[in-house]
Amino acid sequence: MDSVMKSLPMVALRGLTIMPEMVVHFDVSRERSITAVQQAMMEDQKIFLVAQKSIETEDPGQEDVYSIGTVATVRQVIKLPKKIVRVLVSGEQRGRLTGISEKEPYLKAEVELLEETDFGIEDEIQKEAMARNLREVLTEYADKSGKMSKEAVKELISIEDLKKLTNEIACSVPFSYTEQQKLLEELDIKKRYEKLCSELTDEIQIIDVKKEIQKKVKELVDRHQREYILREELKVIRQELGEDSGISDAEEFEEAAAKLEAPEEVKEKLKREISRFKNTIGSQAENGVIRTYIETLLEMPWEKRSEENNDIQYARKVLDEDHYGMETVKERILESLAVRTLTRREESPILCLVGPPGTGKTSIARSLARATNRPYVRISLGGVRDEAEIRGHRKTYVGAMPGRIANGIRSAGVKNPVLLLDEIDKVSTDYKGDTFSALLEVLDSEQNSRFRDHYLEVPLDLSEVMFITTANSLQTIPRPLLDRMEIIEISSYTENEKLHIAQEHLVPKQLEKTGLTEQQLSFSKKAIWKMAHNYTKEAGVRQLERKIGAVCRKAAKELLMTEKEKIAVTDRNLSRFLGKEKYTYQMANAAPEVGIVRGLAWTSVGGDTLQIEVNVMPGKGEIMLTGKLGDVMKESARTGISYIRSVSKKYAIQEDFFEKHDIHVHIPEGAVPKDGPSAGITMATAILSAVTGKKVRADLAMTGEITLRGRVLPIGGLKEKLLAAKNAGIHTVLVPKENLADVEELSVEITKGLEIIPVESMNEVLKTALVR
Repeated sequence: MDSVMKSLPMVALRGLTIMPEMVVHFDVSRERSITAVQQAMMEDQKIFLVAQKSIETEDPGQEDVYSIGTVATVRQVIKLPKKIVRVLVSGEQRGRLTGISEKEPYLKAEVELLEETDFGIEDEIQKEAMARNLREVLTEYADKSGKMSKEAVKELISIEDLKKLTNEIACSVPFSYTEQQKLLEELDIKKRYEKLCSELTDEIQIIDVKKEIQKKVKELVDRHQREYILREELKVIRQELGEDSGISDAEEFEEAAAKLEAPEEVKEKLKREISRFKNTIGSQAENGVIRTYIETLLEMPWEKRSEENNDIQYARKVLDEDHYGMETVKERILESLAVRTLTRREESPILCLVGPPGTGKTSIARSLARATNRPYVRISLGGVRDEAEIRGHRKTYVGAMPGRIANGIRSAGVKNPVLLLDEIDKVSTDYKGDTFSALLEVLDSEQNSRFRDHYLEVPLDLSEVMFITTANSLQTIPRPLLDRMEIIEISSYTENEKLHIAQEHLVPKQLEKTGLTEQQLSFSKKAIWKMAHNYTKEAGVRQLERKIGAVCRKAAKELLMTEKEKIAVTDRNLSRFLGKEKYTYQMANAAPEVGIVRGLAWTSVGGDTLQIEVNVMPGKGEIMLTGKLGDVMKESARTGISYIRSVSKKYAIQEDFFEKHDIHVHIPEGAVPKDGPSAGITMATAILSAVTGKKVRADLAMTGEITLRGRVLPIGGLKEKLLAAKNAGIHTVLVPKENLADVEELSVEITKGLEIIPVESMNEVLKTALVR
């Protein structure tokens, strides 16, 4: 079929698509559009209407409009004020814009008239099925949208012809102009039907989703409205009862923030959080999180300090009252106070007290706080493995809270407390973060002035906090963390120190706990010494305190069950309260013996003596080491044997002696593990004595490591070892010459009655130890 061309006045429509069989009015205001309408009225009333691609275009050309439009008949033209013309048109036929022949004084379009096709429709039955489906979809859309009147829907569904029904529905349903343009451009009736059904179905789904959202929003608003009303009613009730000041939480927070002494950074953060708090009144969950955060910031002592007491004499008095001995620790604390008094600087030292359990490491921190008039806070780090325990949890997590450091500062109420980090060597590390690394910032005086807790999110000044850390051993503490702390070693107590501590502190404390007085129960010095010596085996006094407590309890029971008024505990009747003695010390041998040497060892509960025994027997040159020895002691024994073989000529040992004899080295108490680098010279002396048959002095003990060439290396734990030697009745002790400095630091109480001989080679050891 040949196409029909027409030349018609054209109006470019903004935001409007006119369909065939559609009667509609629109307003025009552009001069060329008004002139085109007037020209159409003067001719045959035919006009070409096409939609603009963009409603912003003021002077559209052919490229600015869609290619498919509608040929319409102008039915009515009404002039309105402000040069606006209202036009009533009825759409008649689709047309394709092939060109614009004139642009002035109006747009004149060359239009190709288009015919509709129905190639895809097979018969009347299919047409009817399509029409029924379209009516059902239209009815559902009208019911759910509410945008079409019942009369309009009734009129539409009464149309029998599929083509007219499709066109009429496309005209009547309030689609957007771009969606109507797609329907206008589709010439095939079946495809237009499919697009129309798809558009209507999409609209129905959008309406369903929108209604579901509106329902949820309404429920939420209703719930918040109900909560608001109940909250207001509760406020009125409280006011009537006189229980409410009438000030809201937000106002209270603002007042508290205004009075808070804190850096500007903290105040700005508080201001923002209070503003958020006001905006979340309806959301209970978020409101609670922000409330907790604001309260935490307000409770932190940002600029609040305690008045310190820098009186050195008073501090010395307090420390002496609370602790006997511990001179090194006391002196270091007094030095620190003296420096602070002279320089008036706020920086505090970070001390690490290292020593066995029960030696008063924790209690010295409490005494320091009392001496300086600072609040005391103890934080136990034993078993802490989560980095968030130190740095805090981020607020995004459920149940977030500040870290232990920030919590400790908050509980102290000031920014310069004495903060004890107890058991720092018991901290562990796992997949939740490196806890030791988190402590680096806390204990670094160069960084901790702006310590960042993840929960607080603002810097916290820790530079004025006096940190005291305690540890039983330095082995598990990483080197970078040790570098931040000043290490002060607290060694074992002597028997005399334990006696004084018990008399001055432990006995009065236990008497008070059990409700007894000094008139009702008394302890003799010998009884306390015996408790420390034969009923406990420790470096500190914790077990001794328990034994004193046990005696007090038994005495309390005896006083109430008998008519006695006073009980005196002596070394003779002590077993009546505590039973038989638990510990006995292996005393020095009565006479010199071959192959038996007394060694000295350091243990976690103080010092001890080890009697090393060596036997030589015919054999094949085997070396047997028994007594549950560790790898280090086994190596020391082998090193000693190698040294002895190297000097065998000097001691007239036969050349084939070590090939024809077995050597058995044994340390009694075989079930007790033993290890450490301090028994080398002891084992070498015992082996040489057994090999040569020369006796070793019975009143002598020794400690030191040996090298292959016979040099004596220094050892640790000298104080504890000398105490063990003294308890065992030893008179002479051989120590490495390099440990002489340690000997000079020991009190006279420890060294009195001992002949301490420094040695630097095995020749000197053997010269003193062997009986000639």
